[in-house]
Amino acid sequence: MKFDVNRLIKNSVSVQNYTQEPGIGFEAFNKKRREYIVNEVVIEKLKKSSDKILVFVFSAEWCPDCYRNVPILDLISEKTGIEVRVFGHIKKGVAGSSKKWAVPPSPQEVDEFNVQKIPHIIILNKQGEKIGEIIENPPLGKTLEETVLDIIK
Repeated sequence: MKFDVNRLIKNSVSVQNYTQEPGIGFEAFNKKRREYIVNEVVIEKLKKSSDKILVFVFSAEWCPDCYRNVPILDLISEKTGIEVRVFGHIKKGVAGSSKKWAVPPSPQEVDEFNVQKIPHIIILNKQGEKIGEIIENPPLGKTLEETVLDIIK
């Protein structure tokens, strides 16, 4: 399945804008970003693919796993040039509803990508083909940047 990359970019915000947006998550995002030390060897390898992939992440300010992972995606983007876009402000569906997420105000893309848990990180090639995803957290023993590298290899 191919996704419309231009539409996805238009409907999302850059990870830099999202993590710097004043509000509930601002301090938590910035604290994690300041404290995290990226694996520079992996970053150098990721730079080689920066023009071949796009990363999209579904996030919410109430989500602890988002606080852990979205700032790392921001660092990865900054250090590699990989474009990372965020569908943010995800809202849970109304109690008793069959819908996991409230669309709207959550973006319609939560249904398009069948998002069940967040953060939901999707890696596409520039042609819009999905090459992998990370749901909630990287696998145990792996960093987020290592997991992204494993997916794009």
